[in-house]
Amino acid sequence: MESLIIQLVSGAVGGNVAGQLFKQYSLGTLGNTIAGVVGGGLGGQLLATLMPSLMNGELAGYAGQAVGSGVGGLVVMFAVAVVKQMMAGRKTA
Repeated sequence: MESLIIQLVSGAVGGNVAGQLFKQYSLGTLGNTIAGVVGGGLGGQLLATLMPSLMNGELAGYAGQAVGSGVGGLVVMFAVAVVKQMMAGRKTA
């Protein structure tokens, strides 16, 4: 259960960091958080599947999960924002 919480919180942070880094792609605080949580969950699960030693509950394992989930949140938020902008561009054409 701790792993899931770490993944979701880290993903939310990653999504919001992405929103601050790429202001032109920001989905707003709520949008960045939701995309980050989804990406954090997916990224954390993918990382745990590829590296099962991260699920052992040690401090290093938690840190690895946090980083992996944060990156997952950042990637998903950025991808959603790019797709959203592409779709908005098509509607005006």
